[in-house]
Amino acid sequence: MLDKKIGFIGLGIMGKPMARNLLKAGFKLAVYDKAASFDDIIGLGAEAASSNKEVASRSDIIITMLPNSPDVKEAVLGKDGVAEGIKSGAVVVDMSSIAPAVSQEVEKALKARGAAFLDAPVSGGEPKAIDGTLAIMVGGDQKVFDEVKPVLEKMGSSVVRVGNVGAGNVTKLANQIIVALNIAAVSEAFTLAAKAGVDPQQVFEAIKGGLAGSTVMNAKVPMILDGNFKPGFRIELHIKDLQNALDTAHETGVPIPLTASIMEILQTLKNDGFAANDHSAIVRYYEKAAKVEARKK
Repeated sequence: MLDKKIGFIGLGIMGKPMARNLLKAGFKLAVYDKAASFDDIIGLGAEAASSNKEVASRSDIIITMLPNSPDVKEAVLGKDGVAEGIKSGAVVVDMSSIAPAVSQEVEKALKARGAAFLDAPVSGGEPKAIDGTLAIMVGGDQKVFDEVKPVLEKMGSSVVRVGNVGAGNVTKLANQIIVALNIAAVSEAFTLAAKAGVDPQQVFEAIKGGLAGSTVMNAKVPMILDGNFKPGFRIELHIKDLQNALDTAHETGVPIPLTASIMEILQTLKNDGFAANDHSAIVRYYEKAAKVEARKK
């Protein structure tokens, strides 16, 4: 598998550590990002490309890690995009979190050029991208998945095929609903504790081992208690994911009222200037309303 040439497009908060882990594993990378600096990745041995098209022309497997659906469409199907340079038999693995319908649209365009496509969004944020322990949920053909799985395993500790193209992003939408609502529940609970005069740190210690405990609680409550909202996953990106969830739910006829409620909380935080905060800053909404901060004493 190390003989496969890999292209990596999108070297932001998530993409850069993911690319770094592939380099550490011994893969040869051609990289490009139209906005972010990637000199440090070049310094680790990656080769710079001048366009998405050039990345594709030099690669057997092309990975994209971009903010949203329009960015993926532009990078793959736009001028000087991946589709213009891709080789027959190559595979595009989109690890962005986008609308499932867009994944299917991109797959169709690439299939016409003799190339394969997988949607493979991730969960875990920047810390797990750095550690190479992301959860990767994949949609696409089983044979293609089997071919690229060894590459994905260098970036994630869990790599699961969940169905055909689009299924990966449906799974990610489900993940993002659960994460957002979990953070909101934690925020409500710890703001209540603080307002009632109980030390939130002690509440955390008391309940984290019980049924209320969760990976979300363990990751986000320490940030809340420290007032540390440095982004691992920004509020503005969670808004994007939940909008995709709402759109998909409306298209499929599924009511998701709790998602609509947390979306309004996130939009309020964005309007208050917190769009670039970590999504643990959902607690700020409750703190403002209750006139208290849920912090360590």
